[in-house]
Amino acid sequence: MLTGVDHVQLAAPPGSEDRLRAYYVGVLGMAEIPKPPVLAARGGCWFRAGAVQLHLGIEDDFRPARKAHPGLRVTDIGTYAARLQARGAAVTWDADLPGHRRFYSHDPVGNRLEFLEPVV
Repeated sequence: MLTGVDHVQLAAPPGSEDRLRAYYVGVLGMAEIPKPPVLAARGGCWFRAGAVQLHLGIEDDFRPARKAHPGLRVTDIGTYAARLQARGAAVTWDADLPGHRRFYSHDPVGNRLEFLEPVV
């Protein structure tokens, strides 16, 4: 029986870890969490914010997905979007999901991320 999502893994190109850290920690406000040593040898990095974990794994022939993405819930979405923009990340608003405010952004290697907040 499924009980929840433990983490979402996204791919990244070799040598991109410093750019990923700058974005996921500096822009999104997540904390980096240590990878187990046997997995750390493969490269990549892991991040957490509350119960949300994103793992970025290295893929030699990396190509960002065009449509696939994690949907990340946020609070005070307008302020969060302004945070991203103030730190140089592009934000694209999308009003097509009833009952939600949402926008898309891309990490420095091209992974698409959706940020959404239910409208109360």
